[in-house]
Amino acid sequence: MSDTEIKLRNKVKEAAKEYFEAIYGGERKFEYIPASGKLLGIEELENMIDASLDMWLTAGRFNKEFEDKFAKYLGVKYALSVNSGSSANLLALSALTSYKMKERALKKGDEVITVAAGFPTTLNPVIQNGLVPVFVDCKVGTYNIDAQKIEEALSEKTKAVFIAHTLGNMFDMAKVKEICTKHNLWLIEDSCDALGAEYQGQKAGTIGDIGTFSFYPAHHLTMGEGGAVVTNNHELYKILMSFRDWGRDCCCPPGKDGVCGKRFSQQLGKLPFGYDHKYTYSHIGYNLKITDWQAAIGCSQIEKLDKFLKIRENNAKYLIEKLSDLTRYLILPEIEKACKPSWFGFLISVKDEAPFSKQELVEYLEKNNIGTRQLFAGNILRQPMIVENDIPLRIGNGKLISSKQLSEEDYKLLPNTEFIMNNTFWVGVFPALGTKELDRTVDVIHRFIETKVS
Repeated sequence: MSDTEIKLRNKVKEAAKEYFEAIYGGERKFEYIPASGKLLGIEELENMIDASLDMWLTAGRFNKEFEDKFAKYLGVKYALSVNSGSSANLLALSALTSYKMKERALKKGDEVITVAAGFPTTLNPVIQNGLVPVFVDCKVGTYNIDAQKIEEALSEKTKAVFIAHTLGNMFDMAKVKEICTKHNLWLIEDSCDALGAEYQGQKAGTIGDIGTFSFYPAHHLTMGEGGAVVTNNHELYKILMSFRDWGRDCCCPPGKDGVCGKRFSQQLGKLPFGYDHKYTYSHIGYNLKITDWQAAIGCSQIEKLDKFLKIRENNAKYLIEKLSDLTRYLILPEIEKACKPSWFGFLISVKDEAPFSKQELVEYLEKNNIGTRQLFAGNILRQPMIVENDIPLRIGNGKLISSKQLSEEDYKLLPNTEFIMNNTFWVGVFPALGTKELDRTVDVIHRFIETKVS
């Protein structure tokens, strides 16, 4: 980069810094306290400007820097950026269907253990790849899969476990990993809501075969849109990259040729010998890459991640302390044993015997400008996406049925999932919230309950 270019870039950055401080530099005030949100500074804006002035646009130098930083942060060998956490989940499961996995490749009709109390894009790739989801109930308090019930749900067709760490609280990794090892099952950790969480010192997403992450604005680290897939398995890494990059067999990054050294010296499929490797496709893939502009934001955000996580932790502890006098009516979050959570949100359940419902409490909070969220799909088996389609599935150790056959008796097989749908919601702990906002949340909850029990 020439001296002139550096000088001009710095001039643009100085003007942007002046703008940022004038428009966004003051104290952030919340009339409505959202359940989630982003926290951006001048550093992110400067990186965005740098990426824009490069005029490269697609994945480039910032993307390489981010993937390297992200892999180092997690302590894994390989990290691949993608355009969303949902795409990360799609890539993770699709990679396991690759013919290159040989006898361990997932085939249509194979079963995947998952849960119904979660986000749709943990489940969607299972259905999209022609696999059969097998639903296991969760535990109230941690809201993670009841690992003790996994083995009874297994069959000879079960080939993988694909579950999320709920709102940053990791599931029982020791038990789940033990089951997967014992039965030779693939394990995908959906860590989209759990970046930075640890189980016995190992970070979420690094213990299973593949980990997935989301960088949507609600998450611990944001790119606006974006995500990542990580693994320590070199063969899986190459397959993941192929599915991400149009299904291409070649691993050359955008704008570069001949990295593999075999561009015109191979014969693959039934192509003629020497057919350009950059245009040889080994999988039916996608284009799920991010832009360098997004990666530039991530490069700044990852430097702040530990600070963000600490604020989330402190906010969650504060809410636990301030709401502890309400446990006669509310169930507060329970941390999974051996887990250090990375708090995404603060889950609250209304007890069945409380003199009010979750719906009443949520509506009161929203009316008083406190943002709330459901635990995503609640019981996803009740969602239109399931009941209006003909999807083969199993619940626990039950028989294979079509989603169109689901009855109230079937839903009773997942009692805690039903409870979560009816009784559970969450409020925010994200880093832009301080004591003032948390006190407002606490006060509104107390005020509501006082009106119901006085």
